[in-house]
Amino acid sequence: MRVGRRETFNCAHRLNNPAWSDEKNKEVFGKCNNNNYHGHNYVLETWVDGAIDPETGYVLDAKILKDIIRKHVTEPFDHRNLNLDVPDFKNLNPTAENIAVVIWNKLRAEIPNQFKLSIRLYETENNIVEYDGQ
Repeated sequence: MRVGRRETFNCAHRLNNPAWSDEKNKEVFGKCNNNNYHGHNYVLETWVDGAIDPETGYVLDAKILKDIIRKHVTEPFDHRNLNLDVPDFKNLNPTAENIAVVIWNKLRAEIPNQFKLSIRLYETENNIVEYDGQ
């Protein structure tokens, strides 16, 4: 059985490799390299796969999943500048791919290992990344 939870958060970021010249950063990252940052309305889908508990009828209580996501993703990321306000991105370029890996690692640490975990992160309605730890 697979159960999911959807959450949203809004934050700003700038894609930039400090080892590169300004010209190369602009060439590779385009508008996403804006010195003044830019923002997205992210949609996060979190999926947990596992057996249905015969006593509760749940795979994992959705309230528990909601609380884990809000504690480790929504609260620390929402209405923040990822580059400046979130320590996870101090030395990590906050691409959608890297944001997804950071989120997955935070959630994986809280969700019991008997469950398979995957996430899907929508940076825009057209740009989506998915990660399951591999």
